[in-house]
Amino acid sequence: MLKIFTTGGTIEGLDYVNDEGIKESDVSMLDFLKAANITIDFDIENVFKKDSRAITKEDRKLLARKITETEATKVLITHGTFTMEDTARYIGKLKLKKAIVLVGSFILGSEKNTDAPFNLGYAISSLQFLEPDVYIAMNGKVFHWSNVTKNLETNTFEQKDE
Repeated sequence: MLKIFTTGGTIEGLDYVNDEGIKESDVSMLDFLKAANITIDFDIENVFKKDSRAITKEDRKLLARKITETEATKVLITHGTFTMEDTARYIGKLKLKKAIVLVGSFILGSEKNTDAPFNLGYAISSLQFLEPDVYIAMNGKVFHWSNVTKNLETNTFEQKDE
């Protein structure tokens, strides 16, 4: 069984608007998964719904506790891209002995041309083959938590040592 924890971010259509807060969205991970005709068993749980710039250490502790408590050995976390590598690093250092993949999107999940469905499908596929550890799956690549950075110029993730 695949456990999916949602935390908000662009993949869920959340948009930070003019420093006035987060614009709500009706984007659903379940809708993306149904549209993709995913046939593996999964369970979705919303942990919180935040722009990733607003995620705190307490939020990361809560997320880590949820991962620890689930019986699932494969865990997918939807997350905003701004602090995705910070959360991956936090969880990675805990050595939870589960295959954990963080995924997000650069284009709002509510937009017609969003990269959310591709990234989500790619992350789920990757989870089928990854060894227990923490990874980020974005841009058609999988990155280990200890060797990933977001390139703000190209709006992509890449290895730190490239």
